[in-house]
Amino acid sequence: MTMDRTRGYRVFQGVNAVILTGVVIVTLYPFLNVVARSLSDENFIRSGQVNLIPRGFTLTTYEYVISDPTFWTNYRNTVVYTVVATLIAMFMTTCYAYVLSKRHLKGRTFLIGIAVFTMFFSGGIIPNYVLITSLGLKDSLWAIVLPNAISVFNLLIMKAFFEGLPVELEEAAAIDGMSTYGILLRIVLPLSKAVIATMVLFYAVAFWNSWFSAFLYMSQSDLFPVTVFLRNLIAGATGASSVGADAMNMTVAANIKAVTMVLTILPILGIYPFVQRYFVTGVTLGAVKG
Repeated sequence: MTMDRTRGYRVFQGVNAVILTGVVIVTLYPFLNVVARSLSDENFIRSGQVNLIPRGFTLTTYEYVISDPTFWTNYRNTVVYTVVATLIAMFMTTCYAYVLSKRHLKGRTFLIGIAVFTMFFSGGIIPNYVLITSLGLKDSLWAIVLPNAISVFNLLIMKAFFEGLPVELEEAAAIDGMSTYGILLRIVLPLSKAVIATMVLFYAVAFWNSWFSAFLYMSQSDLFPVTVFLRNLIAGATGASSVGADAMNMTVAANIKAVTMVLTILPILGIYPFVQRYFVTGVTLGAVKG
């Protein structure tokens, strides 16, 4: 019996290794292909000869992008928007989730219903645009931050995490005379590092990649995030190649999308290793009960 169980476990491990290796290959190949395309000459890209290794190595497109001062202005805007928006979103989501985690709260079901309702119904683009304009938020940081300050999905995850914390800890702190804010700041949040790191990652990635809100509410190019800058660059390079531009523009047009994705994803790749252990812990704590 022990021998069969051991043999079965080894088979299970082997199947897992094969499946996970396949997942890694399927996931990693597109990214490596994009990096290779961003470093390859346009002739090799157009002929479909670029796979995982750059062909006709060139940094023309990278030089084309980073030589524009507007790129660095928009990149700085993206950093500012992401940091400010993530901080505000975490503050509002944490407070809302902590309140909703209290089962004795009067009107708790109604408050949860309001949040969930917004997951399925929204006012639409035109009403949102009219609202932002009438509030005087257009061409400002708040047009990007405030409408997206709370993600209901993240809110529900954090609420469930708070509900799983031992109630006895809060009761003991309350008996010792600690206020509600003290319990949240000194008891709950230190125990919630995993879920907080996970939510920070979710929000930061969402705000970093967001472009439509800025495209809709920003009319000045010096206020654009880098995603809008690169979107406009793609459109301009594609249009230039269709009417017969010079050699450099043709090269830029051929791999501008690859360079765009690489430049956009690099900061997230740099941050993720530092929050990975918290991210994994947060997912595990949300899945394992008992």
